[in-house]
Amino acid sequence: MIRPVEKDTLKQLAFIDLQSFEMMFRHYYQMLCAYAIRFVNDADTAEEIVQDLFYKLWEKRSELKISTSVKSYLFSAVHNRCLKFIEHRNVEARYRNYYLLHESEIDNEQHDTAHIHELQGIIDTTLNSLPERCSRIFRLNRFEGLKYQEIAQKLAISVKTVEANMGKALKLLRKNLKNYVEVA
Repeated sequence: MIRPVEKDTLKQLAFIDLQSFEMMFRHYYQMLCAYAIRFVNDADTAEEIVQDLFYKLWEKRSELKISTSVKSYLFSAVHNRCLKFIEHRNVEARYRNYYLLHESEIDNEQHDTAHIHELQGIIDTTLNSLPERCSRIFRLNRFEGLKYQEIAQKLAISVKTVEANMGKALKLLRKNLKNYVEVA
């Protein structure tokens, strides 16, 4: 049995047993969460990032080869995941700001009724083409105004799952509406 405290390097994670993996999880979990909080400024998000990392490690353990110390590998992985989260959050903020800046222009413009129906049809078709959970998450956020955390609690899923589904829905909407909406 490999103990993370005693032996800090693993050449291949595939051979680690569940008990050793749990020990590694318990040993590093709090440290990694504290480290992630420094980047994302939110304890729940930090925990999601660290939990997701350990889930992926266990899931892909047969493919991973760690040549550095486990501690270095874990902290680097958390660091990278935090940076990706921040980048994703910044993209969302840019789109939100763009919408807010142009909302009055959009509301004040006289739109051709046929054009509005065409856009609504594209939006409805796009949302209906998404998997049911993805579509429901998008509708809860955009049409009912629920925050990601509220959606996660309501549907008994993780915030990361909500974020992933929102990203999927927004990506498809951007693709299908690219000829109608100018995005900065």
